Formats: sequence, C-alpha cells, structure tokens
Amino acid sequence: MEERRISSAVIRRLPRYFRYLQVLENEGISRISSEELSRRMHVTASQIRQDLNNFGGFGQQGYGYNVSYLKEEIGKILGLDQIHYMIIIGAGNLGSAIAGYAKFENRGFVVKGIFDVDPARIGTQVRGIPVMDLKELESFLSDNDISIAALAIPKEDAQSIAERICASGVRAIWNFAHVDLELPETVHVKNVNLIESLMELSYLLNED
Repeated sequence: MEERRISSAVIRRLPRYFRYLQVLENEGISRISSEELSRRMHVTASQIRQDLNNFGGFGQQGYGYNVSYLKEEIGKILGLDQIHYMIIIGAGNLGSAIAGYAKFENRGFVVKGIFDVDPARIGTQVRGIPVMDLKELESFLSDNDISIAALAIPKEDAQSIAERICASGVRAIWNFAHVDLELPETVHVKNVNLIESLMELSYLLNED
C-alpha cells in the first residue's frame, strides 16, 4: 500500500474518537452510525467518515461501526497496544503531578524514572517512581528502552537537556517548558503550554 502522510488535524482527532468509543463501550452500545457519533462528538458525519477512511474506513454500509472493533483499531493506530516507557525531567510540582497521574499506565504509558538537580528531591519517590540525579540521565537512557521524555523544567534549561535526551536516542518529547525547542526533524515534540490555553479562554471570555 502506498504510504501517505496523515494530516496533523486528523491525528489530533483520533484520541477523541477513542475516548468517545470507550464511553459508548462502557454504556453497552455495540454499534453506532457516523450520524449518531457525529451528534455526540459535534463533528460532522462526513468528517468522521473522511478521517476513518484514511485508515481503511472500518464501517459497513447500513450497519455503521462496531464500537469495540473500531476502538481497538484506533487504539492500534495510536500505538496503545504497546508499552511506552517514559521519563520525566523535573520533580517539582508539575513533574510530580504528571508522575502521579496513574491513568497513564492504563493506556500503556509507564513512567520509569524522574530526574532533577535539587539534592532535596534526589533519592525521594513520587508514587513509587525514583527521583534520580540529572547527572545519571545518559547512563539511565542507555540501560532502558525509553520512548518519551516529559520536560517539566524552566525554559532556560529545556533546550540543552532536550539535546542530551535526543543524543541518547529518545525520539519523542512532551514539552511543558514554555519554549520552542530546536531539534532534528526525526524527533517528535508535543508542546503543552498551560498559559497559552488560559489566554485562549481569556480571549473567548473577552469576545462574549
């Protein structure tokens, strides 16, 4: 099959499809039409069909979608049938909150280590996950199959630490530092900026 690039907009919608299908499955609903899914998600039925057709469609004319099957297939597309080992850089409030979110593991995201430079934090644990000295970063990465690194550190430190992480072979960074990272195109970066999200809400309130 000819490889083609899926748009970032479609990729952003996939987790939402998965979440709604999980709710439907929990409600005991076994199949659903694109029109009914459209009403629930407030996405047009044609958009749903177009999105899913990027991966084969999954629906049957006159039947709709098998909820459990579609959820499972979207989960595979998202890589949720695999285990992704993570590290967190920064054991402050944000890093500790990320490490403490147990639901990550339900989706196959397992935090194996947390790193910090503060002697008061090194040697402690967050939900049983050890906080290690940042000096140990490279040796830890060489001994562990880490897929994702979360950066919960000041922006001044983010670029240099991200470069260290990438040099050790990690190809995905979940970036909570308020800075745009300059990294090779082979490295996937997802920026999460809480302040920008609040600014968007502020704009919407201002427009009311």
